[in-house]
Amino acid sequence: MRHPMASTHPAPHPAPRLPRAARTRFAWAAAALLATASLTGCGQESAPPHATSATATATAAETDTEFNENGVTVRLSVADWKSDAGTLVATFTPDEAGFHLYSTALPAEGVEGVGRPTEVRPVGSVATAGEMTVDKPVKSITVPGVRAAVPVYPDGPVTVTVPIRATAPGEAKVLIGYASCSSTEGCTIPVADRAVSLRTGEHGLSFGTS
Repeated sequence: MRHPMASTHPAPHPAPRLPRAARTRFAWAAAALLATASLTGCGQESAPPHATSATATATAAETDTEFNENGVTVRLSVADWKSDAGTLVATFTPDEAGFHLYSTALPAEGVEGVGRPTEVRPVGSVATAGEMTVDKPVKSITVPGVRAAVPVYPDGPVTVTVPIRATAPGEAKVLIGYASCSSTEGCTIPVADRAVSLRTGEHGLSFGTS
């Protein structure tokens, strides 16, 4: 299943991923040796943003933007912006059916090296102004070779909502992180600290070119 939103961009190519079969705890550790290869485990981070093929669709005056990277389309928008405060909404949609994302509460390094948290983090002239919420419940799965349960969201899209406020006029960024996995198809390369530009000013808040 591709992401549900309409888009004028060509459909993304399937993201690289590891096979599920015979994956063990040691396989996650061994994945570090494959950092320069096209495939990796859920414990490895993406290449720096400038080295990826992701594309942003925002212009300087837009209040929404999206990009596709490593098997997931991320759409960002700002709702109810008033008096220097509003709501940042981020929807993560795996490109293919049967893929899930990890909980926002997952540790930064995963569980025993497995997984990466879903992250939406404003920095710069925009700050978090309340509690993050997610529209899907968390469930726990077991991964071969990992003793602890791993918290994930159900397969499919996940929307994260974050109250935000402008602390000063100027440049800001939203740092995005995630990893998508399938119980049968393996995992795509995780994304960490993927920056999306924001600008605050007298006319409100807008996304810039990432």
